[in-house]
Amino acid sequence: MAKRNTCYVTTPIYYVTAKPHLGSLYSTLLADVIARWNRLQGKKSFMLTGTDEHGQKVAQAAQKAGKTPKEFVDGFIDAYKNTWHTYNIDYSYFIRTTDKAHVKAVQQWISDLIEKGDIYKSHYEGWYCTPCETFVTDNEIDEQKKAKKELHCPSCSRQVHHIKEETYFFRLSAYQDRLLKFYEDNPDFFCPPERAKEVINFVKSGLKDLSISRKTVKWGIPFPGDQEHVTYVWADALNNYITAIGYGQKGREDEFNTWWPATTQVLGKDIVRFHAIYWPAFLMASDLALPKQLLVHGWIQVDKQKMSKSLGNVIDPMVLKDKYGAEEVRYYLMRHMSITHDSNFTIEDLEQTITSDLANDLGNLLNRMTSLAEKNDAMSITDPAVWSKSALKLIDESWNVIEDFSEYMSENLIHMALARLWKFIHQVNAYFHAQEPWKLAKSDRDAFMQVLGVTCHSLRVIATLLWPIMPKKSEQLLQSIGMKFEIKEELSWVENLKLSWKGRTFMLSKIAALFKKHESKPEEDTPKQSEKKTETSDEHITIDDVIKVELLVGTIEQCEEIAKSDKLLKMQVNFGQKGMRQILAGIKSSYTPADLVGKQAIFVTNLKPRKMMGIESQGMMLISKDETGKVHINSPVTKVPNGTRLH
Repeated sequence: MAKRNTCYVTTPIYYVTAKPHLGSLYSTLLADVIARWNRLQGKKSFMLTGTDEHGQKVAQAAQKAGKTPKEFVDGFIDAYKNTWHTYNIDYSYFIRTTDKAHVKAVQQWISDLIEKGDIYKSHYEGWYCTPCETFVTDNEIDEQKKAKKELHCPSCSRQVHHIKEETYFFRLSAYQDRLLKFYEDNPDFFCPPERAKEVINFVKSGLKDLSISRKTVKWGIPFPGDQEHVTYVWADALNNYITAIGYGQKGREDEFNTWWPATTQVLGKDIVRFHAIYWPAFLMASDLALPKQLLVHGWIQVDKQKMSKSLGNVIDPMVLKDKYGAEEVRYYLMRHMSITHDSNFTIEDLEQTITSDLANDLGNLLNRMTSLAEKNDAMSITDPAVWSKSALKLIDESWNVIEDFSEYMSENLIHMALARLWKFIHQVNAYFHAQEPWKLAKSDRDAFMQVLGVTCHSLRVIATLLWPIMPKKSEQLLQSIGMKFEIKEELSWVENLKLSWKGRTFMLSKIAALFKKHESKPEEDTPKQSEKKTETSDEHITIDDVIKVELLVGTIEQCEEIAKSDKLLKMQVNFGQKGMRQILAGIKSSYTPADLVGKQAIFVTNLKPRKMMGIESQGMMLISKDETGKVHINSPVTKVPNGTRLH
């Protein structure tokens, strides 16, 4: 099979001291969406996930639970597999680092590097973090000592312990120059690119040889040739990416050569150093190709804090699924969590997104069309001999959204791809509403059928592009317009969308509502709140002054930073019939452009235009600040038509 037609995607392997949480689900969803997107383009895709089951943390947790380490880790496997299946994650293989094939392959890998001279025995003395299972560098410790701080791990902020013991080392220092050269020659290795700076600076500061074994830990892969040692976690865990596809196993050479090197390796920013330094160095030592790309995402935060068991803010994905649905949660995480930075999760935002984007924008569009077709005996729709100008305009826009969506997906900007797709969904809704097909059904049957037809073509594009994010819902949508979805290798659905749109017949069928609305109950007013007295002021304004202010709701279609400005973002805002406006806002400290695209906000639109940084602003965004000084944009509670005026 040609290499260009394969895609190998991996997740980090998850430490089995607890059930999966929203953060581990997010990483796994990213990998699933990427693998599905490649399948949609006709590529054969392999997705790997699994569990990291060795190490001191597991041994300690097992002892506390009164179980052997193997019994302890076995108890979590079903929780992971069930959660991934529940969320329609189509992984190809689930690896466990206790698998016999993995253990044997790691031992052979170590033996080979000992023979080459890249692994040697010596003594280590330094500061060690048990939760992260990593040694803290001397530079990091020296900085903390200078600041007279309690010594802690820079990754997890927990206390570190000083240890001195015999260990085996991997000659990491020998690969410093090769690593720096690799980063320079492969700028796309880091996604997003800004993740590279920390790694490059760390390597430039000087690499020391890496301890890869422990004598004081018994739960791990026995070190080959020395039963007093077990293999240290990173030499064990990182190799899962190659042992899972046959590395070091007789009879699986072709399988390994088919998939390696990995196309995309998904991981959180807290483990980027291990994957961007240790892992490439291990591969270089083994004369293996390096992964094409590391996709390093930010954290999901709850109440502006990283999720952690100690804070008690870990969210169970199964609880979310039971209330909101697996695919609805898939969409929300892919739409509103950006890989480029940390993202905040709230139930209110989840509910609003499901109601606004999914139920109102997409589900209601399908329901309105099929209901109208059923009412007027128009469940079989064929293309007209000649399309109207408005229909052709919408069809042309569907080709544009395919290209734009594909470009964003190629850069792993899934949230941006979905923002672009939802702009198209808004356009389809606007077209459907403007054509008033409920009137055409009585006055012009041909025009009525054409409106239904172009809407079906648009929904076919929408459902296909959405399939990697919401596979089941997309297939239901396609079924409702008479389309069967079937993945075939070498067949690109994305290309097929353009090539096979002419002469189609859509056989419509009514289905249950795709999405359920979720309306949060408003908090009750404080008793007698209306009776509270306020201080009087002489600075009253009249109702005439209020009427003069034009407050409109608009959707931010484009957003970008302004060079040399620490505060300003430049937005192109859609106000519906009021047109597009360019508006500048000093919110850069709290928002990135990616946060804002596709969002609705409230603007003053009848201010006299003014220039800032030499750029004209044709309005003003309404914002508020919390007690910390963080800026929040003001948006309608539910999505409303662009150009809606506040009264």
